[in-house]
Amino acid sequence: MLEPLGVDEATFAVYHALLNHPDSTPEQIASLLQKPLADVQALMDKLRMLELLVPTWTNPDGEHAVHPRVGLTGLAERRRTELNKMLGELKEAEASAEVVAEQYNELLTSRSSGDVEVLKGRANASRRIEELALKTRETFWGLVPAHFDESMPPSDRSPDTEVLRRGIKMRTVYLQSMTESKQARGYAATIHRLGGEVRVTPTLPMRLLLFDEEVAVMPMDPENPTAGAVIHRTPAVVSVALALFDAYWSRASEMFDPDDRDDETPLTPHESEVLRLLAGGAKDEQVARLLGISLRTARRITANLSERLDAASRFELGVAAAKRGWV
Repeated sequence: MLEPLGVDEATFAVYHALLNHPDSTPEQIASLLQKPLADVQALMDKLRMLELLVPTWTNPDGEHAVHPRVGLTGLAERRRTELNKMLGELKEAEASAEVVAEQYNELLTSRSSGDVEVLKGRANASRRIEELALKTRETFWGLVPAHFDESMPPSDRSPDTEVLRRGIKMRTVYLQSMTESKQARGYAATIHRLGGEVRVTPTLPMRLLLFDEEVAVMPMDPENPTAGAVIHRTPAVVSVALALFDAYWSRASEMFDPDDRDDETPLTPHESEVLRLLAGGAKDEQVARLLGISLRTARRITANLSERLDAASRFELGVAAAKRGWV
């Protein structure tokens, strides 16, 4: 009954017991409910987090259960605020999706352009995507609204693991529903352990893959996965696709603790060269010119390295890289 407020049956049982027996200790509540003490203490911690169990004013060392009219009404109001915020974010995301859809429809009529490649059928699209993954130099981002099932291949035979072992930076947003599958969670855990970043979100507009922030792959028909895919290289479309990915990535939830990743993920050739140039005192503009990459890409590589090594400045980045023997 109160699940939408975050109060499940077990939590409510402890809350109700504390209301009826305000002077009871956790041990007494555990005995009354015939629950393990550890479970009762954990549920009391949850009540504190929900602000249904608060310190008593007249006794700093005591606690009391908040009156339901005050506590549950306040909880409902906070939940309403959260939902309104989520609805606002969803509207923003839908607006971004509409922009991509419009741009997508315009460019579907320009199939003769060298910047647009149309792949008919799932098999052709899959083969071409594998080719693009093999040619990726730096990054591989994806929105993947797939529903995992027990027939999915083991993670050790997935092309994703090979991409990560090459040192490619991978970020993937899956549907929240994937967490219900044991095999899907195991797959995501392997990707995360190898250095990939994995997040989940309740909804996704369509499948979207981005290679090196230069190539965007979208479905030919978002409602028909077997229709094929369209590859875009035009800067305008890629920029809009990146904006769409960033919008969903920033709002998605982390599936795992970032500290659980392997520390031995290899550097890409560009990362190694950027570190060498930075160690020599080169500025971002010089790095971009010497490597033949855009200034934006050079700065992004530096930012990713700083994040990976938890460096707040270029000096700290150099020290941390030297400790690992990277420069």
